[in-house]
Amino acid sequence: MKFMKLGSRPDTFYTNEAVRSVSSEVTSDLIVQVKGSRYLLHKFPLLSKCLRLQRICSESPETLQHQIVQLPDFPGGTEAFELCAKFCYGITITFSAYNIVAARCAAEYLQMTEDVEKGNLVYKLEVFFNSCILHGWRDSIVTLHTTKAFPLWSEDLRITSRCIEAIASKASTHPFKVSLSHSHSRRVRDDVSCNGVEGQRQRPAAKGWWAEDIAELGIDLYWRTMIAIKSDVKIPSNLIGEALQIYASRWLPNISRRIKANREPAGSNSDSDSASEVTSKSRLLLESIVSLLPSEKGAVSCSFLLKLLKAANILNVSSSSKMELARRVALQVEEARVGDLLIPSLSSSSNTLYDVDIVLIILEQFMLQGQSPPTSPPRSKLGTERRRRSRSAENIDFKLQESRRSSSASHSSKLKVAKIVDGYLRQIAKDINLPLSKFIAVAETIPDFSRLDHDELYRAIDIYLKAHPDLNKSERKKLCRVLDCKKLSVEACMHAAQNEKLPLRVVVQVLFFEQARAATTGGKGTDLPSNIKTLLASHNIDPSKPPRALSTTTSIPGHDQWSTVSGLRSPKSRISTLRMKLAEDDDLDENDMNPDGMGRPSKFKGFCALPTGPKKMFSRLLSTNRNATEKS
Repeated sequence: MKFMKLGSRPDTFYTNEAVRSVSSEVTSDLIVQVKGSRYLLHKFPLLSKCLRLQRICSESPETLQHQIVQLPDFPGGTEAFELCAKFCYGITITFSAYNIVAARCAAEYLQMTEDVEKGNLVYKLEVFFNSCILHGWRDSIVTLHTTKAFPLWSEDLRITSRCIEAIASKASTHPFKVSLSHSHSRRVRDDVSCNGVEGQRQRPAAKGWWAEDIAELGIDLYWRTMIAIKSDVKIPSNLIGEALQIYASRWLPNISRRIKANREPAGSNSDSDSASEVTSKSRLLLESIVSLLPSEKGAVSCSFLLKLLKAANILNVSSSSKMELARRVALQVEEARVGDLLIPSLSSSSNTLYDVDIVLIILEQFMLQGQSPPTSPPRSKLGTERRRRSRSAENIDFKLQESRRSSSASHSSKLKVAKIVDGYLRQIAKDINLPLSKFIAVAETIPDFSRLDHDELYRAIDIYLKAHPDLNKSERKKLCRVLDCKKLSVEACMHAAQNEKLPLRVVVQVLFFEQARAATTGGKGTDLPSNIKTLLASHNIDPSKPPRALSTTTSIPGHDQWSTVSGLRSPKSRISTLRMKLAEDDDLDENDMNPDGMGRPSKFKGFCALPTGPKKMFSRLLSTNRNATEKS
């Protein structure tokens, strides 16, 4: 780091009974009091360079012994005053980035300008500051960091603004062209000494080399510095994002631990005030980081944005900052992981483990931003205009192709988000305090076409039913309405057919689609129960051949093994399970009413969800089973 030495005389200052004095043959005639400390000095060397001391002494009456001057609001304290006093005596002093701000403010306070004497301290410090401090990277950062002790003086003297401008201009410069004196420069020089200059030239320098160094600044100075850096068009947004991540990891790693400690009963009012101050500073820091986020999509990772959102929940930041983070997460939520979406809920009005409301906002924003553009341009009413092919029409076709490309990209994003949402549902389903309405709301935010299969959704529903055994029949039916049995794999169907917690309607649908799928796959018709094969034959359907009416049904292979199912049960067992559920469901729900006020059995609702053909087939099957039961 750069430094400057002034003066040539040895240091003759000493302390005697808490009074600082200077060795001299001349008797002292001036007492200066600086923030509780007393200095026994001489008028001539000080007044010849300090205009303020001249005015104070001229205005106060002279005494026979010492004249007393009080400087209670002296910037920089005793250390800065002693530097100025030693300069007046010609004693050797050293200035560097660590003390130049205090010395500059003290010299300005004492008015040690060129109006009093040529080559005074203010002039010499300005020359050193402009020619050395601002030219060095580390010197500029250290100097800027020390300005926080003298905010008003530093602003008035433009020390802060000049340091920020110097740092911003160097951030867009190649590190080899900057006078570095910090960890990065040491790493670069070590690489050069080990690998040689030629080897180092072939290696590209890190573009964000400046981020770690400026992360040492407090949030107020860091915010101003980042604003200046962002205004430089040479610096891409992803480097700004990386710098913000470095700063957040430097200052926001222990927020949860701090807040947990703050929630514990405080021993005294001072402890409570201290905890509140820490929370307030952290909240300001987080809101400042949010305001600095680049507007470009992908400038920061989705994981980082969700970490900021978790911290925002803990610190209870402003709703505008939360909504801004949620909007930015929605732009790239397809990159998220399920664990990142598990944001702890700290609301006093809710007992849920996770903040589901903020995730709902993210998903709603994602669906709004992912809406597909029109698939075709508007047609002209006139036939002559339809037949015309002009440049404008070709441009419309080109734009249409681009729109379709963007539409397909949005579709792929929705497929990814659907998997993330189903995984998220599996996690929040374990929360015994999670309301049914919120679970369904999350499940329904994603359109049906985005889920290629419903296995993970069924897993989540099964977990929710196990965690909430007190759900009544209507609530279980409402929960299962989001499930599409046609999109369940074979393994999921086998599990659902034996799941005692599912409503009858879902079990009927699962059994039908399972048998229909078995009929459409060649070679498995013989595995069907005899009564099912009889019904299929009565409708002129050959079990060994896929029926035309069901040819559009696709079978999606299952990728997960259902651990709760020990093995595939026989068809008779499945039919008996259905029979038991039918008997259970014969006890009608009094609250299950039609719009006309007439109650209907829940079996009827289950059949209404099936196609016309399956309704008849299962009606016969159920009546056959019931007659057999009555006869027995």
